[in-house]
Amino acid sequence: MKRLVTFCTSLLAAAASFAAPLEKTDLKFGFIKLTDCAPLVIAKEKGFFQDEGLSVEVVAQPNWKTLLDNVINGNLDGAHMLSGQPIAATIGIGTQAHVVTAFTMDLNGNGITVSNNIWEEMQQIDFDLDTPFPEHPISADALKPIVEEYLSKGDKLQMGMVFPVSTHNYELRYWLAASGINPGMYTKTDVGGRTDAEVELSVTPPPMMPTVLEAGNIQGYCVGEPWNQQAVSKGIGVPVVTNYDIWQNNPEKVFGVTKKWADANPHTHVAVVKALIRAGRWLDETDASGHYVNRDEAVRILSQPNYVGADYNVIKNSMTGYFYFQKTDKREMPDFNVFYKYYATYPWYSDGIWFLTQMRRWGQITEPKSAAWYAETAQKIYLPDVYLTAAQELLDEGLIEKDEIPWDTDGYKPATDAFIDGITYDAHDPIGYLNSHQIGNKDFVGTTAGN
Repeated sequence: MKRLVTFCTSLLAAAASFAAPLEKTDLKFGFIKLTDCAPLVIAKEKGFFQDEGLSVEVVAQPNWKTLLDNVINGNLDGAHMLSGQPIAATIGIGTQAHVVTAFTMDLNGNGITVSNNIWEEMQQIDFDLDTPFPEHPISADALKPIVEEYLSKGDKLQMGMVFPVSTHNYELRYWLAASGINPGMYTKTDVGGRTDAEVELSVTPPPMMPTVLEAGNIQGYCVGEPWNQQAVSKGIGVPVVTNYDIWQNNPEKVFGVTKKWADANPHTHVAVVKALIRAGRWLDETDASGHYVNRDEAVRILSQPNYVGADYNVIKNSMTGYFYFQKTDKREMPDFNVFYKYYATYPWYSDGIWFLTQMRRWGQITEPKSAAWYAETAQKIYLPDVYLTAAQELLDEGLIEKDEIPWDTDGYKPATDAFIDGITYDAHDPIGYLNSHQIGNKDFVGTTAGN
């Protein structure tokens, strides 16, 4: 059987090489030590890259800035990126480089954790929280009086997020603002985003979050796994909400490359996306009862020191369909990490437009833009044609099913109100969406500025 598998793998690699000669076969990809790097890791460890004729090295990076810099300067061919990074780089926030993506790595996967002391204060304010199994989702309503108490003493609650253009920054801001707490504005002179802030947000690398929380330097944070579950395991904090409840099935990470690299390596790019699609599919494979069949193996791989390097049991908590909010509060959350279903891997224009609205809402985009600008910018960054080419090859090879891919979409998901505040997001009307929020920048509906 092993010989047959090896023979078939060799045939696939040979077929891929025959169909489209690869411009580059030795590749180096970067990642940050989070469980949502899984598609990249699994594509390597399960031989999916090899099947495409690729020899791939997967290298941990110390932080998101270094990772992006290494992709831009060519030290890395591509990387596991925050969804906001290709967008921000392309429009010149923080750095200037045209970065593109043809693959979304996952949905959901983040949480907001507060320190034990803050959780106890929230329970004293809202008695419904003072139970081993409080009702979820938990809003920031009970946090607001605590924020006001800090302010009355001339202080500010400190909370961590991983990067200024991270999903975590926007989710934390969204959660706070939904309860009337101003998380601060970015301006041309305030790149820290603290203008008018009632809570002070700062950047901390994901693996450092529990340590910084335990030291008392921050009172809460928004981060991906396993670093919320690590706080529970260490008994130093309580996750109060996941990003599934802030925005159900939100995009989290993407696989990013420079446009220059994509243009120079079109066949290689398709081959990489093929391997990543197969990895996502493998990660989301379930049995007849709906239980993940490969996640335990994935957790064992990710727990290795060269990958995420966290304890197996800590990673397992959220990766196998459950999530611990407290040691007494284990809940089934089969969609906490989604890697393939719900068309998760497709590069949706509407996802990019949401991130652009948040950049404008909080002032990182300093001037009003037209609705057309939002659409055109997303189309510069998201590459569905590359994705669909990869998917078609996989379909032809019998490795995926036709109904697993959104072949005929215009790139826009349907409008949704599956947010913690119930506000509807329609990517066709980004300016109307901006204006629907109480806190943050608002633009005139129908503005033609910024074309």
